[in-house]
Amino acid sequence: MVSKNGYPLAYDIFEGNKFEGHTMLPIVDSFKTKYNLKQLVIVADSGLLSSQNIDELQAKKYEFILGARIKNESRVIKEEILSLRLKDKESQIIKKDNLKLIITYSDDRAKKDKYNREKGLKKLEKQIKTGKLTKSSINNRGYNKYLKLEGELRVVIDKDKFNQDSKWDGLKGYLTNSRLTKDEILENYSHLWQIEKAFRIAKTDLKIRPIFHRKQKRIEAHICLTFVAYKIYKELDRQLKCMKSDFSPEKVIEILQSIYQIEIINPINNQSIKQTILLTDEHRKLQKLFNF
Repeated sequence: MVSKNGYPLAYDIFEGNKFEGHTMLPIVDSFKTKYNLKQLVIVADSGLLSSQNIDELQAKKYEFILGARIKNESRVIKEEILSLRLKDKESQIIKKDNLKLIITYSDDRAKKDKYNREKGLKKLEKQIKTGKLTKSSINNRGYNKYLKLEGELRVVIDKDKFNQDSKWDGLKGYLTNSRLTKDEILENYSHLWQIEKAFRIAKTDLKIRPIFHRKQKRIEAHICLTFVAYKIYKELDRQLKCMKSDFSPEKVIEILQSIYQIEIINPINNQSIKQTILLTDEHRKLQKLFNF
């Protein structure tokens, strides 16, 4: 769980067989109770969108903004979405029971969606030519949804389904009960990349995985250390922005790894002299920034 600016607030650990959709409410409830918060707005992607989560969020009077799976809506709502005819950066609100479904359209997203669809189609066509696709390949995973059986044994691409999908290019939905304005809702959802960045940093820079521990306490300690390290990382990021430095946190860490300090002990009086070795302009620039 992170704040609007990506600052880490809290975390929890669940066993690997725990369904992701059931992990949101426990940590939100715990955080709200711990800090005695009266009101907060939960922003989460469509991976946490389930009827159970939505019912519980409403029962506990939480405001929320969730990424919506608009292609999974009812036939009536899907027809209403496709009838909007939105232009670039336009948005519209559709009522869904006691909730709001905000639909947006972007030319850039449409280009990306079209590119990904065509790329997926080419991959399927290549696999069909090689004979690698069988009956077991026909499922709703990724672009396999464009496959169908022709006759008894022949797997072919369903071009009608591929063409129907093009109607959704550029469209994105957000399900919410928030009292914020439409623009505020869209702006707040746009900050969701911060938590994706937090995961990326934890996985790549801070090496949260792979985890080589078996015992629960050691796993918890490993993740706790990574969480604390990420807090320090974000504090470094904040200070660099305050100082208007062009260094990124990653660059600072890289430079620091090449700075050494030597210690000389006088054998006669046992006095110690320490000296930081600054060999490059980057070393000296960093010393000036943080006064070490």
